Amino acid sequence: MNISDNIKMAYKDIMAYKSRSVLTVLGIAIGITAIILVMAIGDSAKKSIIGQIQSLGANNVYIMPGKMQDMMQSGGTGQDSLKEKDLKDLNNTANVPNIINVIPISTGFGYANFESESYRVTIIGSTPEIFELMKINIEKGDLFTSEEVDSKTSVAIIGPKVAKKLFGLDDPINQKIKLKDINFKVIGVTESKGQFGGVNYDDCVTIPYTTLQQKILGVKYFHEMIAKIDSEQNVKTAISDMETVLRNNHNIDDPKKDDFSIQTQEDVTKSVNSVLGVLTVLLSSVAAISLIVGGVGVMNMMLTSVTERTKEIGLRKALGATNKHILFQFLTEAMLLTSGGGLFGIFFGFVLSYLLITVFNMTGTFNFVFSFPIFGAILGVLVSAGVGFTFGIYPAIQASKKSPMDALRYE
Repeated sequence: MNISDNIKMAYKDIMAYKSRSVLTVLGIAIGITAIILVMAIGDSAKKSIIGQIQSLGANNVYIMPGKMQDMMQSGGTGQDSLKEKDLKDLNNTANVPNIINVIPISTGFGYANFESESYRVTIIGSTPEIFELMKINIEKGDLFTSEEVDSKTSVAIIGPKVAKKLFGLDDPINQKIKLKDINFKVIGVTESKGQFGGVNYDDCVTIPYTTLQQKILGVKYFHEMIAKIDSEQNVKTAISDMETVLRNNHNIDDPKKDDFSIQTQEDVTKSVNSVLGVLTVLLSSVAAISLIVGGVGVMNMMLTSVTERTKEIGLRKALGATNKHILFQFLTEAMLLTSGGGLFGIFFGFVLSYLLITVFNMTGTFNFVFSFPIFGAILGVLVSAGVGFTFGIYPAIQASKKSPMDALRYE
């Protein structure tokens, strides 16, 4: 028999046991669905975050406290290394000629309170330029000024979710909210931005960084600084100048002892790709465990089928079928079952991932661009066929070894 005849016969035999076949296919389909779902959401998240980072402009440079490799290993080594003097010296064009400005960022968490209402928020301390950098528009009210930053004024700009939770339909402008038992005057409400660069700005309260540092956190350092360079071509030169300034300020002679990290947009993109890639592989591996369960189900079905069709095997052998023919017949059935499960799993994974991402975007928690992993779909088919081969080979060998005389006498 040729391959086409083998597939037709395998399909006919599978359809003879519809209920059992459907359950077997379902076991494989669930595993492939889980893998496709994880890969699709991971791919969509990765492309969305990278797109957001790139939208900020290739001439932005990110300055982090501590060495990047140290922070990844120990969770934040050197997190207090960036100080006010660093900010002033980096903003000085005599030190960094290609600099446009450097924006400091300090971050805290807590509850924003208004009368009886309370809502957990991310508190961002920065300068007015943060809104232009992040492309966040003010829906109502105004930005705080540089003078208010210098004077540590207790003013706040809140996200639309914060406004809705605390004030409902009332106008929040000029109202007083409490952060850490300190009154802040609401001077502005931002437009909805959603998730951007890992932060949901709709849930944020932005205040002058000096106010956050002195009145709420009680610190004198920054969690991050973002430098805007005059052109993409001058980024490398500016980074070299910034490294010189920071090493001079921190009394560092050996670059290996740097207590800061400077990343370009390309570096950040690579980091995001690396982290989300590893996470996707890890979750996909966990989901793949269900394929083993499905594979055991395939083996169980095929062994049962071999027993039930003993006489059929004997008759075919008596008519000239060889061990090889019987082996390929049962192996084709197993692989056809699992491949069918793989195709259904890819379809269900596509539909579910699209629906989930749509729901995420509707809630405003995320702002994902749907991306379906074509490589994942191809891999899904290959893996499901591989599961059929792996778990179908033993029953197929058992079937091929049956003696035609014993098989014909089998009751």
